[in-house]
Amino acid sequence: MTTTANLLIFDGDCGFCSSTARYIAARSTTPIEIHAWQLTDVTEFGLTETQTAARVYFVTGGEAFGGHLAFAQILWAQRNWLLKAVGWLLTVPPFCWLGSVSYALVARFRHRLPGGTPACALNNS
Repeated sequence: MTTTANLLIFDGDCGFCSSTARYIAARSTTPIEIHAWQLTDVTEFGLTETQTAARVYFVTGGEAFGGHLAFAQILWAQRNWLLKAVGWLLTVPPFCWLGSVSYALVARFRHRLPGGTPACALNNS
């Protein structure tokens, strides 16, 4: 098991996801390691390849958070109180519903976003 306190697990085949993960790691006020799920033994974190292929995960404090909750935890981990507040909001209704829908839309259309390529498209069949 890794000793990383904060780990972002993302889709390394997706240019948009890779760029976003690097952006988060570079600008975080707390250390965050980034690892493509394809190059990580995700079972160490209680996850499966199917789970990590479907959404981003943030592992912190021994717990894995997926999708919009991963981003909520990333924001909560920051030193800035405003970012912490936004992270908290993403965990309570009705904001968590908006976060969930927003994450699903970004994930579905990530191949059309800046840095996205046809390899980023999710298999939605």
